[in-house]
Amino acid sequence: MTGKVLLTGGSGQVGTALQKLEWVGGVSLLAPTRKDLDLGDRASISRFLSDHQISGIINAGAYTAVDAAESDRDLAWHINAVAPRVLGEFAARRNIPLIHISTDYVFSGDKKSPYQEDDPVGPVSIYGMSKEAGESAVRAHCAKHVILRTAWVLSTTGRNFLKTMLQLAETRDVLNVVADQHGSPTSASDIACVVKVLLERYLVDQLAPCGTYHCVNSGYTTWADLAEKIFEISKNMGGAFAQVNRITTADYPTAARRPSNSRLLTDKLERDFGQTLPHWHDAISPIVRDVLKRVS
Repeated sequence: MTGKVLLTGGSGQVGTALQKLEWVGGVSLLAPTRKDLDLGDRASISRFLSDHQISGIINAGAYTAVDAAESDRDLAWHINAVAPRVLGEFAARRNIPLIHISTDYVFSGDKKSPYQEDDPVGPVSIYGMSKEAGESAVRAHCAKHVILRTAWVLSTTGRNFLKTMLQLAETRDVLNVVADQHGSPTSASDIACVVKVLLERYLVDQLAPCGTYHCVNSGYTTWADLAEKIFEISKNMGGAFAQVNRITTADYPTAARRPSNSRLLTDKLERDFGQTLPHWHDAISPIVRDVLKRVS
């Protein structure tokens, strides 16, 4: 097994985690900067692809500023919808695998039970609409694809809920946190491990399953309960903590609507690839520890 695998979004949470992994002999990740490959520019993508011999693609790049997307629709659409189509068309021409990272935001969040992969989508934000369009483009133009929907991604990299909570707790005793949105906090490192398993299989197995899969840590919670768990872990490690004041989504208005239900079923990923992610309790502990180490 040899070849270069293109990784977009290399500086993001999942992209950073992927570059920390050890890959099988002969496989290397090619993670260009935005200067070399701009997902918001179709021509930039095409130039980069034509200049490199690529054996597979991991599209972890995305416009993820959910609220900003409401007023920056064109750029969000180019990165989240147009770029996946260009990558998918290229992958189809070269007959190489494409793993595309997507999101729970493709759903409305109105379902009362956890979402399965084949449930009807119904995004309620520009971000969600652009990501759903990206999924559709990948399906339409690249047969050898996997779409991995994930949610509530956490790591020591970039901006995320866990890091924000710990930062705010340094200066505040009480924090208002939404308690009526439900989902699965998910470690970027765990997502990266699944991506690696899938890609390495696709590079050697032409009959590997393709399609859409949900990839989140097991167990469900709310943002408020997650915050309390973060502070419990941090306090036990000698770090910052705060009291959580539970509020509703209506109490915390944002430009973009969030799904109230981001619970995703992962049975299909386990059935087809034998991949089951740890419980979110276990997933966040090492992230809290590493964040505290960085600020100490």
